[in-house]
Amino acid sequence: MQYHIENESLRLTVDTHGAEAVSVRSLADGAEMLWCGDPAVWGRHAPILFPYTGKLTGGRMIAKGKEYAGGQHGFARDMEHTLTAQTDRSLTFELRADEATRARWPYDFVLRSEFRLEGRTVRHTLTVENPSEPVLRFGIGYHPAFAIPFDDAHTFTDYEFRFDELESPLCVSCLPNGLLNGTDFHYLARNTRSIPVTDSLFDHDSHCMVNLRSKTLAIVEKDTGRAVRCGIEGYPYVLIWSALHKPYRFLCIEPWQSLPGEENGSLVWEDRPCAASLGPGESWSTTLCTTFDR
Repeated sequence: MQYHIENESLRLTVDTHGAEAVSVRSLADGAEMLWCGDPAVWGRHAPILFPYTGKLTGGRMIAKGKEYAGGQHGFARDMEHTLTAQTDRSLTFELRADEATRARWPYDFVLRSEFRLEGRTVRHTLTVENPSEPVLRFGIGYHPAFAIPFDDAHTFTDYEFRFDELESPLCVSCLPNGLLNGTDFHYLARNTRSIPVTDSLFDHDSHCMVNLRSKTLAIVEKDTGRAVRCGIEGYPYVLIWSALHKPYRFLCIEPWQSLPGEENGSLVWEDRPCAASLGPGESWSTTLCTTFDR
């Protein structure tokens, strides 16, 4: 089921399936600013990545002494969440451990997802609670896709990713199979504030940048300055990506708090580097602020 909120600038639609934002529309001109989710290209909009980001080593994990199979980016994006609160400017959803989640990840948890409109900004806060586990370790991240071009007068080459600080983004590689290979570290660019969107930018999949100094990363229309700007401060990993479909029809900015599994890593869940480790009754939150300067 889908729920809507709006303010003077934006109309936001969130689906209970995955607690996923499926539409952000400008009230000034009616423009849709999220990717439409065309399954022929990429059938999602802005999924939540939980309880892990990327792939598991060997596509499986060993947790509480039992082996579990796992696909990419966890399961929260594929499950039905419950609307628990709604105001004129906010929506809150909840996913709790149940029989279906324990069949994939044997831990007790609560995942809350709050969306709030503030002017031309969407604030999306994810909160994880540990109701009863001795220790709850998890990974988490965001994966929003923004529609380009912004209008029919532009093409994808009219855009660039723009930092607010001078950067030499160092990337870790997950080639060729989506797992950290531990050997390939490279600079996407050096001493720059921008990454041009070129026809070959994503020929080898995403770029996972580590330890950026910038507080924001934006997708900017170069001749007009119109932009979608994501707050990335406090995120150790920020990915950029688009589906290998030419011409590009969307661009992703993905702030993550954890990384994919290692090519030759341990299958044991407790050995996987996590975003946070919670004791009983503890909680942890992270927020992505996305501003639509259009």
